[in-house]
Amino acid sequence: MENPTEKAPGKREARKEERRLAILEVAKRSFLDNGYSATSMSAISVELGGSKGTLWSYFPSKEELFGAVLEHATTDYRRQLGSLLEPSADLYATIVAFCSSFIAKITSPDALRLHRLISAESGRFPEIGEIFYRRAPQPTQQMLADFFAGQMAVGHMRTDDPLAAARALASLCLGGLHQRVLWGVGAPDADAVEAEARYAADLFARAFDIARGEP
Repeated sequence: MENPTEKAPGKREARKEERRLAILEVAKRSFLDNGYSATSMSAISVELGGSKGTLWSYFPSKEELFGAVLEHATTDYRRQLGSLLEPSADLYATIVAFCSSFIAKITSPDALRLHRLISAESGRFPEIGEIFYRRAPQPTQQMLADFFAGQMAVGHMRTDDPLAAARALASLCLGGLHQRVLWGVGAPDADAVEAEARYAADLFARAFDIARGEP
Protein backbone atom coordinates (compact mmCIF):
# COMPACT_ATOMS: atom_id res chain seq x y z
CA MET A 1 0.00 0.00 0.00
CA GLU A 2 1.32 3.42 -0.95
CA ASN A 3 2.42 5.54 1.97
CA PRO A 4 0.53 8.87 1.71
CA THR A 5 3.38 10.69 3.42
CA GLU A 6 5.56 10.03 0.36
CA LYS A 7 3.45 12.46 -1.66
CA ALA A 8 3.96 15.34 0.76
CA PRO A 9 7.37 16.51 -0.53
CA GLY A 10 5.99 16.53 -4.08
CA LYS A 11 3.06 18.66 -3.03
CA ARG A 12 5.34 21.03 -1.15
CA GLU A 13 7.57 21.37 -4.20
CA ALA A 14 4.53 22.03 -6.38
CA ARG A 15 3.34 24.76 -4.01
CA LYS A 16 6.82 26.28 -3.95
CA GLU A 17 6.92 26.31 -7.75
CA GLU A 18 3.46 27.88 -7.93
CA ARG A 19 4.61 30.55 -5.50
CA ARG A 20 7.77 31.12 -7.48
CA LEU A 21 5.82 31.54 -10.72
CA ALA A 22 3.45 33.97 -9.00
CA ILE A 23 6.43 36.04 -7.84
CA LEU A 24 7.88 36.08 -11.34
CA GLU A 25 4.58 37.23 -12.85
CA VAL A 26 4.18 40.09 -10.37
CA ALA A 27 7.82 41.07 -10.74
CA LYS A 28 7.64 41.03 -14.53
CA ARG A 29 4.63 43.34 -14.48
CA SER A 30 6.33 45.65 -12.00
CA PHE A 31 9.58 45.85 -13.96
CA LEU A 32 7.81 46.53 -17.24
CA ASP A 33 5.29 48.99 -15.81
CA ASN A 34 7.53 50.89 -13.41
CA GLY A 35 11.06 50.29 -14.62
CA TYR A 36 13.95 48.66 -12.79
CA SER A 37 14.85 51.46 -10.40
CA ALA A 38 11.25 52.09 -9.32
CA THR A 39 10.57 48.42 -8.62
CA SER A 40 11.20 47.36 -5.04
CA MET A 41 11.20 44.00 -3.33
CA SER A 42 8.96 45.48 -0.62
CA ALA A 43 6.30 46.55 -3.13
CA ILE A 44 6.36 43.14 -4.79
CA SER A 45 5.95 41.37 -1.46
CA VAL A 46 3.00 43.63 -0.59
CA GLU A 47 1.28 42.84 -3.89
CA LEU A 48 1.88 39.14 -3.34
CA GLY A 49 0.38 39.37 0.14
CA GLY A 50 3.32 37.79 1.90
CA SER A 51 6.30 38.90 3.91
CA LYS A 52 9.44 40.36 2.45
CA GLY A 53 11.33 37.52 4.11
CA THR A 54 9.37 34.98 2.07
CA LEU A 55 10.21 36.80 -1.16
CA TRP A 56 13.88 36.98 -0.21
CA SER A 57 13.91 33.24 0.50
CA TYR A 58 13.17 32.72 -3.19
CA PHE A 59 15.27 35.58 -4.60
CA PRO A 60 17.99 37.10 -2.38
CA SER A 61 18.23 40.32 -4.39
CA LYS A 62 16.43 42.43 -6.96
CA GLU A 63 19.18 41.61 -9.47
CA GLU A 64 18.55 37.87 -9.06
CA LEU A 65 14.81 38.41 -9.36
CA PHE A 66 15.29 40.41 -12.57
CA GLY A 67 17.48 37.65 -13.98
CA ALA A 68 14.91 35.01 -13.07
CA VAL A 69 12.16 37.01 -14.79
CA LEU A 70 14.26 37.14 -17.97
CA GLU A 71 15.12 33.45 -17.75
CA HIS A 72 11.47 32.51 -17.37
CA ALA A 73 10.44 34.78 -20.23
CA THR A 74 13.01 33.35 -22.65
CA THR A 75 12.89 29.63 -21.82
CA ASP A 76 9.99 28.82 -24.15
CA TYR A 77 11.55 30.79 -26.98
CA ARG A 78 14.87 28.97 -26.67
CA ARG A 79 12.97 25.68 -26.77
CA GLN A 80 11.23 26.89 -29.93
CA LEU A 81 14.60 27.79 -31.46
CA GLY A 82 15.96 24.37 -30.58
CA SER A 83 13.21 22.83 -32.71
CA LEU A 84 13.64 25.38 -35.48
CA LEU A 85 17.42 25.13 -35.84
CA GLU A 86 17.53 21.55 -37.05
CA PRO A 87 19.68 20.50 -40.02
CA SER A 88 17.61 20.27 -43.19
CA ALA A 89 18.04 20.14 -46.94
CA ASP A 90 17.04 23.80 -47.25
CA LEU A 91 19.30 25.99 -45.10
CA TYR A 92 17.89 29.17 -46.61
CA ALA A 93 14.35 28.23 -45.59
CA THR A 94 15.57 27.57 -42.05
CA ILE A 95 17.22 30.99 -41.92
CA VAL A 96 14.05 32.67 -43.18
CA ALA A 97 12.07 30.83 -40.50
CA PHE A 98 14.55 31.89 -37.83
CA CYS A 99 14.41 35.53 -38.94
CA SER A 100 10.62 35.51 -38.99
CA SER A 101 10.45 33.98 -35.50
CA PHE A 102 13.12 36.28 -34.09
CA ILE A 103 11.67 39.48 -35.56
CA ALA A 104 8.19 38.55 -34.30
CA LYS A 105 9.69 37.96 -30.84
CA ILE A 106 11.67 41.22 -30.62
CA THR A 107 8.74 43.30 -31.90
CA SER A 108 6.27 41.85 -29.40
CA PRO A 109 4.90 44.36 -26.85
CA ASP A 110 6.76 42.91 -23.86
CA ALA A 111 10.05 42.68 -25.76
CA LEU A 112 9.78 46.31 -26.85
CA ARG A 113 9.03 47.46 -23.32
CA LEU A 114 12.00 45.48 -22.02
CA HIS A 115 14.28 46.92 -24.69
CA ARG A 116 13.26 50.44 -23.72
CA LEU A 117 13.78 49.61 -20.03
CA ILE A 118 17.32 48.31 -20.64
CA SER A 119 18.20 51.26 -22.87
CA ALA A 120 16.90 53.79 -20.36
CA GLU A 121 18.35 52.34 -17.16
CA SER A 122 21.48 50.33 -17.97
CA GLY A 123 23.59 53.51 -17.78
CA ARG A 124 22.71 53.94 -14.10
CA PHE A 125 22.39 50.23 -13.38
CA PRO A 126 24.95 48.45 -15.58
CA GLU A 127 24.17 45.16 -13.89
CA ILE A 128 20.81 44.94 -15.66
CA GLY A 129 22.47 45.32 -19.05
CA GLU A 130 24.77 42.41 -18.27
CA ILE A 131 21.94 40.31 -16.84
CA PHE A 132 19.87 40.95 -19.96
CA TYR A 133 22.75 40.09 -22.29
CA ARG A 134 23.59 36.86 -20.44
CA ARG A 135 19.96 35.70 -20.32
CA ALA A 136 18.64 36.81 -23.73
CA PRO A 137 20.92 37.81 -26.66
CA GLN A 138 23.89 35.64 -25.70
CA PRO A 139 22.07 32.26 -25.50
CA THR A 140 20.21 32.97 -28.75
CA GLN A 141 23.42 33.90 -30.54
CA GLN A 142 25.19 30.82 -29.18
CA MET A 143 22.41 28.50 -30.34
CA LEU A 144 22.58 30.07 -33.78
CA ALA A 145 26.39 29.86 -33.79
CA ASP A 146 26.30 26.15 -32.94
CA PHE A 147 23.86 25.59 -35.80
CA PHE A 148 26.02 27.54 -38.24
CA ALA A 149 29.14 25.65 -37.17
CA GLY A 150 27.46 22.43 -38.24
CA GLN A 151 26.33 23.93 -41.53
CA MET A 152 29.81 25.26 -42.27
CA ALA A 153 31.33 21.87 -41.48
CA VAL A 154 29.28 20.19 -44.23
CA GLY A 155 29.83 22.97 -46.76
CA HIS A 156 26.34 24.46 -46.78
CA MET A 157 27.66 27.96 -46.12
CA ARG A 158 30.95 29.81 -46.34
CA THR A 159 33.35 28.94 -43.53
CA ASP A 160 33.76 31.79 -41.05
CA ASP A 161 33.54 32.46 -37.32
CA PRO A 162 30.13 30.90 -36.46
CA LEU A 163 29.51 33.30 -33.58
CA ALA A 164 30.34 36.33 -35.73
CA ALA A 165 27.90 34.98 -38.34
CA ALA A 166 25.22 34.56 -35.68
CA ARG A 167 25.72 38.11 -34.46
CA ALA A 168 25.57 39.40 -38.04
CA LEU A 169 22.21 37.72 -38.65
CA ALA A 170 20.84 38.96 -35.33
CA SER A 171 21.95 42.49 -36.22
CA LEU A 172 20.15 42.31 -39.56
CA CYS A 173 16.97 41.29 -37.72
CA LEU A 174 17.35 44.10 -35.18
CA GLY A 175 17.43 46.78 -37.85
CA GLY A 176 14.63 47.92 -40.09
CA LEU A 177 11.21 46.96 -38.77
CA HIS A 178 12.36 46.50 -35.18
CA GLN A 179 13.80 50.00 -35.07
CA ARG A 180 10.70 51.53 -36.64
CA VAL A 181 8.37 49.74 -34.23
CA LEU A 182 10.62 50.55 -31.27
CA TRP A 183 10.28 54.27 -31.97
CA GLY A 184 6.57 54.06 -32.76
CA VAL A 185 6.69 54.64 -36.52
CA GLY A 186 5.75 51.17 -37.73
CA ALA A 187 3.59 48.17 -36.94
CA PRO A 188 4.75 44.54 -36.70
CA ASP A 189 1.95 42.95 -38.70
CA ALA A 190 2.52 39.50 -40.17
CA ASP A 191 3.23 40.73 -43.70
CA ALA A 192 5.79 43.27 -42.49
CA VAL A 193 7.54 40.66 -40.33
CA GLU A 194 7.69 38.18 -43.23
CA ALA A 195 9.04 40.80 -45.64
CA GLU A 196 11.69 41.90 -43.16
CA ALA A 197 12.65 38.30 -42.42
CA ARG A 198 13.14 37.47 -46.08
CA TYR A 199 15.15 40.64 -46.70
CA ALA A 200 17.49 39.87 -43.78
CA ALA A 201 17.82 36.24 -44.88
CA ASP A 202 18.62 37.30 -48.47
CA LEU A 203 21.41 39.63 -47.34
CA PHE A 204 22.83 36.98 -45.04
CA ALA A 205 22.63 34.28 -47.72
CA ARG A 206 24.56 36.45 -50.19
CA ALA A 207 27.26 37.15 -47.61
CA PHE A 208 27.73 33.51 -46.66
CA ASP A 209 27.22 31.81 -50.03
CA ILE A 210 24.00 30.05 -49.08
CA ALA A 211 21.88 28.64 -51.87
CA ARG A 212 18.47 30.28 -52.11
CA GLY A 213 15.38 28.52 -53.32
CA GLU A 214 12.63 30.01 -55.43
CA PRO A 215 10.77 32.93 -53.70
